[in-house]
Amino acid sequence: MSEAPSRPGSVAPLPRTLAVLLGSAAAVVTLAGVHAARGILGPLFLALVLTILVHPVRVWLARRIPNGLATGICVVLGYAIILGLSLSIVVAIGRFAALVPTYADDADKLVADATAWLRDVGVDADAVHKVVSSFDLGALAGVALDVLAGLASAASSMFFLLTLCLFTIVDGSSFGARIKDLAAVRPHLVEALDGFASGTLRYLLVSTVFGLIVATLDTIALYLLGVPAPLLWGLLAFLTNYIPNIGFVIGLIPPAVLALLDSGVGLMLAVIAVYCALNLVIQSVIQPKIVGDAVGLSTTLTFVSLVFWSWIIGPVGTVLAVPLSLLVRALLVDADPRSRWLTPIIANRPDTPDTPDTKQAPPHKH
Repeated sequence: MSEAPSRPGSVAPLPRTLAVLLGSAAAVVTLAGVHAARGILGPLFLALVLTILVHPVRVWLARRIPNGLATGICVVLGYAIILGLSLSIVVAIGRFAALVPTYADDADKLVADATAWLRDVGVDADAVHKVVSSFDLGALAGVALDVLAGLASAASSMFFLLTLCLFTIVDGSSFGARIKDLAAVRPHLVEALDGFASGTLRYLLVSTVFGLIVATLDTIALYLLGVPAPLLWGLLAFLTNYIPNIGFVIGLIPPAVLALLDSGVGLMLAVIAVYCALNLVIQSVIQPKIVGDAVGLSTTLTFVSLVFWSWIIGPVGTVLAVPLSLLVRALLVDADPRSRWLTPIIANRPDTPDTPDTKQAPPHKH
């Protein structure tokens, strides 16, 4: 039986296996390029997120004052957010690095007590010596100082971020008109980008509210327990709340170490118990579920995105994991009606877009 001739001008579709392989290869190349350019793309996307954050303020101000003045106020607001967060991190690390060496005598006593206990339970003397020699309080403080020095050496990156923030916020003042022009030719893309912006705002709002709740509860608990500098560690808990799922672990380390050095194992265990009772439940159970419902990402995907983006673009990827995932979803899924079938898998909820494909005819009458 002869093969049917192909229509003139038609292109034969690629075999599914070849299409999958080519798509996978393209994805690998793209991700490798993003990873190589993370020093530029990380600050660029952070500036974009900050622009989205201050844009509602600019719109509100533009209705009451001249547009240029509203844009200038938003630039100052964006700078205040960047510098405030950076200064808070530097102060927290610096304060921790300054406090730890003051407990050198207490640390020596803890090591001696631990050594005696290990010998009493029958641990080999050589093993005890290795454990004791590996504990160096100065090295612990040195790690904090190295991190602080690394932040100080990032001044050039900070200048780049501030410059990007200036340009993106200024350009954002005319972004609405450009979007209207784009909507005439790419309505699905505009709808997807609008969903990305609104989802990012909801994510930041939910994270901020939960961060304030966690920071307040942690500060009160640390103050009642007598841990040094409770207000500072409450601020650190607020900042690390923007890291999904595991942020509380980072915020737990400084107060737990200081509690151990200040009052012994009992207070350290009390701090760990409080953080597990408050932060673990709120930040790793309740908050991811609410964030997932608010932005349309499943809890599992939220956690996977944290690991993935931190690997792709470094530490800034832990903070921007959810917005980055929302952008990828907007460009690859929401912007293409043919890919909407992925929405229930990504968001753990049915897809109900108001598109012609989903507008059903009236139900049949039985």
